[in-house]
Amino acid sequence: MFINASPRAFVTSCFMLLTLLSCALCAPVSAVMQRDIWVPQITSPTSASKWTVGGTFLVTWDTSSKPARVSNPIGEIYLRQEDRMGTNPIASGFELSSGQTKVTVPDDTVPGEYMIVLFGDSGNFSEEFPIVAAT
Repeated sequence: MFINASPRAFVTSCFMLLTLLSCALCAPVSAVMQRDIWVPQITSPTSASKWTVGGTFLVTWDTSSKPARVSNPIGEIYLRQEDRMGTNPIASGFELSSGQTKVTVPDDTVPGEYMIVLFGDSGNFSEEFPIVAAT
């Protein structure tokens, strides 16, 4: 087997290695590293709340721990019962930094114990609370 040990081959190999290394180091990792995950605590509804099918209610969350840079500032809210989450949001397109949004419980919601799931920068859950049938 022949190995080219000339100085020119060595310099060329070093140049190529440095070029590849510089390309790898220039990848846009810094933008990913600057993202902060924000998990605001849902403050309403609580376990003391009682919602009604078809009713409109205010969902609130704590914004005091909001980082300077939120990776996804637009929120969605879903209803969750046990380990099943609704397929359609009951609210969407609102700013997470607002700390609140109104939601309407869909008319086809089966009464029972539910949680609110707030999505945006991450997903988090409210306390479990009852949704009862309209009277």
